Amino acid sequence: MKKGRVDKIGKLIELAPLDFRDGIESYLSNLSLERGLSGNTAEAYCRDLVQAALALKKQGAANWRKVTTKHLTAWLHALSDQGLAAPSQARKLTAIRMLYRHLVTERICDDNPTLLLAGPKIRRKLPQTLSTGEIQKLLAGPTGADAYAIRDRAMLELVYSSGLRASEICGLTLQQVDLEHGFVRVFGKGSKERVVPLGDKARDAVQIYLGSARPRLVKLRTGSELFITERGKAMSRKTLWVMVKTAAARAGIEKSVKPHLLRHSFATHLLGGGADLRAIQEMLGHASIGTTQIYTAVESSRLLDQHAKHHPRNKLKGK
Repeated sequence: MKKGRVDKIGKLIELAPLDFRDGIESYLSNLSLERGLSGNTAEAYCRDLVQAALALKKQGAANWRKVTTKHLTAWLHALSDQGLAAPSQARKLTAIRMLYRHLVTERICDDNPTLLLAGPKIRRKLPQTLSTGEIQKLLAGPTGADAYAIRDRAMLELVYSSGLRASEICGLTLQQVDLEHGFVRVFGKGSKERVVPLGDKARDAVQIYLGSARPRLVKLRTGSELFITERGKAMSRKTLWVMVKTAAARAGIEKSVKPHLLRHSFATHLLGGGADLRAIQEMLGHASIGTTQIYTAVESSRLLDQHAKHHPRNKLKGK
């Protein structure tokens, strides 16, 4: 984690009541060292824990050891009364639960008061996807033979072929790509490594980019990043986002298209084609199969929609 981020987190921890600080600091240090937590995530957890500590102290809890399930229930009710959305409440509760697991493991606390807590009910919103026809239009969006168009076509093909996150695509190095055997080696959340296959179209597009476009973008200080800008530096997530939006506009797609939409489409189209859910989980890098199962709901929703639109008996409705 960068020094500036560490200093910022340190200042946040100082906002917590004195007797709560050591627990937060110990937990975040453990996450950073053992799980490779990103700076953004560590800061978000820290902010949630400091806010919780302040609320619990106000209720009369002297430190993390003195917090009871009753204190935490009152804290959750207060969050709800303040109008905080259920997903945000759930995120804060997750931070507290993970903190207590650490505190009990390290024998800083004897009991875990979060075990009997019921979290807010969250109605999961189905992820939006592109149809196969829209994907074809999108992939054909970047036109021309200049280095940027060749690069953008390769990036789009790779995102859709592999389902990688935007940060993973932008962070890819030349050493992580094996075009001969058709896979990329990815270091995802928590620095967990996984191997993701590439389709033929993506392999061809990346091969063309490496042979004819990337050499034209390389500068004196260019590193080993796979996708680079006109300055020879690694592509940023913002630049990728703009590129995807531009390609979608050129393709005449009216949906709000972001890089993550291609990841959702990748998973949904694989599942619709008969791919095993466990295999999709591995390719996406999901820690839990439950996260991947949302795509079964997307596919079921699509089938219901197709049935409603095209079955002849449904067309008789209203007549």
